Amino acid sequence: MSSENPLGDVEVTDPRAMRALAHPVRLAILERLRLHGAATASELAPHVGATPTVASWHLRHLAEFGLVRDAEPGPDRRKRRWEAVGRGFRFAAGAEEGSAEAASALSQLMFQRSAALPARWMAEVEPELPLEWRTLSGLANTRVVLSPEELAGLEAAVEQLLAPYVHRERADWPAGARTVRLMRYALPEAAEAGDGTP
Repeated sequence: MSSENPLGDVEVTDPRAMRALAHPVRLAILERLRLHGAATASELAPHVGATPTVASWHLRHLAEFGLVRDAEPGPDRRKRRWEAVGRGFRFAAGAEEGSAEAASALSQLMFQRSAALPARWMAEVEPELPLEWRTLSGLANTRVVLSPEELAGLEAAVEQLLAPYVHRERADWPAGARTVRLMRYALPEAAEAGDGTP
């Protein structure tokens, strides 16, 4: 696995790793570690819907694929702390047997987990935001016509634009800054009859 991309994501190509991630508790563990930093299995358990023993088992499974690793010890050096590897992860089906099915299962779970985020944000967060933030937030739904090469170029350009903000340390945050979730979906549409699309 490598993390040589502008956002510092771990690139998952092994179908076994994709299948390992295509589990709600493991995905929740990885997201929690990415957002809140290093933690023990006991600290993670109440946030991921698992007991400490089950969370520990899932952490070891994620570690087998290089997605989490041991973190610096906390105040109690007897407790094992874990941290996420990379800023996030990305994956794509390859030529390996079972790769397409594994990538599809992981995609489906990730789409399901993300589906409720906008409604929850509208109900819980938006009403409390200052007008300045409410004005800047919301949905963009833009339809464009692109070739595969153009879509790849667009995605690369967006990542280059985001990278400085993804990598900025907390000490460098400007006054008034807060975490903003940018959700990007690239959803090529079905070919329409007669449009020349193969």
